[in-house]
Amino acid sequence: MARQKTNVVMKGVTGKLAGMLIFKQYSYGTVVSKLPDRSKVTLSEKQKNSNGAFRKAVKYAQQVLKDPAKCAAYRSVLPEGKTVYHAAIADYFAKKCERGRRF
Repeated sequence: MARQKTNVVMKGVTGKLAGMLIFKQYSYGTVVSKLPDRSKVTLSEKQKNSNGAFRKAVKYAQQVLKDPAKCAAYRSVLPEGKTVYHAAIADYFAKKCERGRRF
């Protein structure tokens, strides 16, 4: 894994390159690593359920962001530095736990 701290060309670069390399941004700089091979990974039923629940939470958060009234309601109660998106995801799971569902 290569690390770049002050490289004008690589500053702010994220994502995949030719399906071989991944560029990630961290507080200390850009990290370049090979693409992980997940072809042999098999998820358990519990992991599949958890992934499905998170997928639904993301959809809920996206709907909140699209609705100006809901977005403003979230923004009015959030402390500085917190995002509406992450608060909506947390709220989705809090509501699910209140109904007695566990993931």
